[in-house]
Amino acid sequence: MKRVIAVVLILSLFAMGTFAEGQKEGAGEKGGYRIALSNDYAGNSWRQTMIKDWETAAKIAIDKGIVKEAPVFTTNESSAAEQAAQIQNLILEGYDAIVLNAASPTALNGAVRQALDAGIVVVSFDNVITEERAWRLVTDFQYMGAAQVEFIADRMDSADILEIRGLAGTYVNDAIHEGAMEALKNYPKLKIIGEVYGNWTQSVAQREVAGILPSLSKVDAVITQGGDGYGAVKAFEAAGKKIPMVMMGNRYDEMTIWKEMKEDSGYETISISIAPGVATIAFWTAVEVLNGTDVPKEILLPPLTVTEESLDFHLENTEPGGVASIIYPQEWVQELIKNWKAGDPPPADPLPM
Repeated sequence: MKRVIAVVLILSLFAMGTFAEGQKEGAGEKGGYRIALSNDYAGNSWRQTMIKDWETAAKIAIDKGIVKEAPVFTTNESSAAEQAAQIQNLILEGYDAIVLNAASPTALNGAVRQALDAGIVVVSFDNVITEERAWRLVTDFQYMGAAQVEFIADRMDSADILEIRGLAGTYVNDAIHEGAMEALKNYPKLKIIGEVYGNWTQSVAQREVAGILPSLSKVDAVITQGGDGYGAVKAFEAAGKKIPMVMMGNRYDEMTIWKEMKEDSGYETISISIAPGVATIAFWTAVEVLNGTDVPKEILLPPLTVTEESLDFHLENTEPGGVASIIYPQEWVQELIKNWKAGDPPPADPLPM
């Protein structure tokens, strides 16, 4: 009898381990999955578009009966401590999956491990975490920084460059900066002559650029991280200085002012950023994991680049105050997972919804 009980106990423990990092047994069979978005910040147009895109995808999934609910929870001022407590509350509330835009790549790992140990699927995106047991959708942010340097290098033999960074302490800010610094090693005549933090927000970027401009004799180009290009242009305008080549970040106001300057004087730049709709990739990735799909723990995603040729298209498909984005359907994410496992490039972006 004792042996039978021991065998049953071992099998029970095995079953618990089997579902601890994949799916909960029977999840989704009683009215659909419960998936929460834990978001560390919503103070700019990118994050607001991200939340809107998430809600659009969630409604589609709810209407199809795939998901029961998919609420959004946002912390104040990108607080890692508050977000960790938020994750712990979501564990207690019994969510099937937590999708995470993290305040810190490392500070949330303890709370994330608690979620994983409880059998909850955790998918991080944008500002990703380092916990290896979680699923990570990693945008190639180093490419974002490097691409801006390459664009400048293709058009200038030498340049004094102002760098506008994002939100201090975040993975995204560090990765874009590292990509730019690595690319600059190939072009010794391209030099960073100043650095400010714009918090990915036009008003902060404008204030910070205005504050540093009096100390800079010449600026040929401005490297940005998204949401700061418009503010940079306005700061140069207000100071009565020539507007340098400012890299844009796919916001409606950035693309609009670029179009105006292009039509007026042939102004040249590019616009590059992660699409806020990457949240919908994370959403459907969580669904796929819950469905039992073999999803790689890490998938690399390309950023969305707006060129002079595609500028009009993206302006027409972006709401005023918003950001160029794409809402990715479940079928696209399924193809992405399949391609990644096969070593193939991501599928072509679907048209905006």
